Amino acid sequence: MSLNDKYAKLVQYAQASNVENLTVVEQDSVLYVTGAATAPVKDQIWDLYNEIDPDMRSGDLVLKIDVVSGGEEVYVVKSGDSLSKIAKNYPGITWQKIFEANKDQIKDPNLIYPGQKLVIPL
Repeated sequence: MSLNDKYAKLVQYAQASNVENLTVVEQDSVLYVTGAATAPVKDQIWDLYNEIDPDMRSGDLVLKIDVVSGGEEVYVVKSGDSLSKIAKNYPGITWQKIFEANKDQIKDPNLIYPGQKLVIPL
């Protein structure tokens, strides 16, 4: 199995997530994956790597994903959610920032409902 095959799920996610300047190069039995992405995308890439090589002992992958600021993510509200609970999933984001980004659809920050799609500013 080639390294491209072994890490195909990780590379496909990076491509689908529009990682900026994504390069994937296999050299000397090591796969080098570089680029830039938002923090949640970078975290998901690392989670995928952990699924493929849980102990991270293979030594056959080098990930260099820089974090870019800006952008946004859409979050679908679940039962029991509050803006502060949602904000805890995004380092550096407060419930106030989520409220400000969604003032067009949230009049009262205490009244959100399941299925509602909120913009999370990153």
